Amino acid sequence: MIELTDVTKRYGSTVAIDKMSLAIKDNGIYCLLGRNGAGKTTLMKLLAGHITATAGRISVCGLEVSRGRMPECVSYIESGALQFDMKVGQLIDLACDLTEDFDKDFAGKMLGKFNLDAGKKYKKLSFGMKTMLTTIISVSNNSEVILLDEPTLGFDAIMRDQFNTLLLESYENHPRIIIVSTHLIDEIAKVTEHLMVIEEGRMLLKTGIGDIDEKAYTLSGLTSSVSPLLEGLNCIGKTQMGSVMAAHIFDERIPVPDGVTVERMSLQDFFINFVGGKSNE
Repeated sequence: MIELTDVTKRYGSTVAIDKMSLAIKDNGIYCLLGRNGAGKTTLMKLLAGHITATAGRISVCGLEVSRGRMPECVSYIESGALQFDMKVGQLIDLACDLTEDFDKDFAGKMLGKFNLDAGKKYKKLSFGMKTMLTTIISVSNNSEVILLDEPTLGFDAIMRDQFNTLLLESYENHPRIIIVSTHLIDEIAKVTEHLMVIEEGRMLLKTGIGDIDEKAYTLSGLTSSVSPLLEGLNCIGKTQMGSVMAAHIFDERIPVPDGVTVERMSLQDFFINFVGGKSNE
């Protein structure tokens, strides 16, 4: 449903997306991870048709995305993009009028769940509540592709948990492709099924969360015991403390001798080591 072929996006001399090829065919919740400036927002804007690729081909829902052709099957609202001097309820009504498949009942249910006053003006909302309203409008649009760029900015811990519930309920009501870009890695791990890692405009990894659970682990023990085990393994980072080593692995599990411990790596620790582990050794 989403296909990029050798896509490049430049801003002057800066390469934001670098010859990226990517295919997403199955419905699901996809987590897009990357450091600041890695190209996450640029990728989403390209998919939504908000900006045009410098080179390469993009197709969404079987239609090629090009200059002036924003795919109708994509719902993407940038954080802070809504700046209307309107009441919350009026914004929901407007979204319903402008979007044929907008689920107004679901949007109203979510307003109540998050204590969003339909009679309150958008500009009077806190930053977190503005972001939540933007997210509700986006997921209430039953588009085939939903793009959420840092949707939990300004949320406290309770709101972030509620957001995860909102995301799952929206997906269960209408299965589709939902791509979520976030820095709150371990929290999104509770609801996501697929992982994509972008770095310097390139897609480093696209895999299932189950693959991370099975293959991402840490071997700890005396360096003299751990080092021989690393031959032939994909070691993505090491931490050395005196005579003790922790080696972070993304590979098949192996049997280990006495004195070496094996621990599952969290998604956040996996990301840190996968992207920056080698440079941090």
